[in-house]
Amino acid sequence: MPDDVKELPARDDNLSRFLGGSPLAVLLRLILLSILVGVVLAAIGFDPWNIVQSIRRLFEWIWNLGFDAINGLWRYFLLGAVIVIPVWLISRLFNSNRPR
Repeated sequence: MPDDVKELPARDDNLSRFLGGSPLAVLLRLILLSILVGVVLAAIGFDPWNIVQSIRRLFEWIWNLGFDAINGLWRYFLLGAVIVIPVWLISRLFNSNRPR
């Protein structure tokens, strides 16, 4: 090894190994990740001061959303069936007279 190359200090100290990097870098990553997760949780309705009620509201919202989705899907089905079923029936009736 050439003389002008300096070796970097080893990262074998116990704190760096436990944290997975230098303490300052880990702290910055944890702060940024906490802000990102906080934004996502706030977008779906969580409140840090009343987390149990927020979780209950989230499950109620998902429950209601599920049944609203089924109701909307049923309405779309009926609306499409008004067109699709008669067109299908007419096409079947006209195709049944043709020999194969």
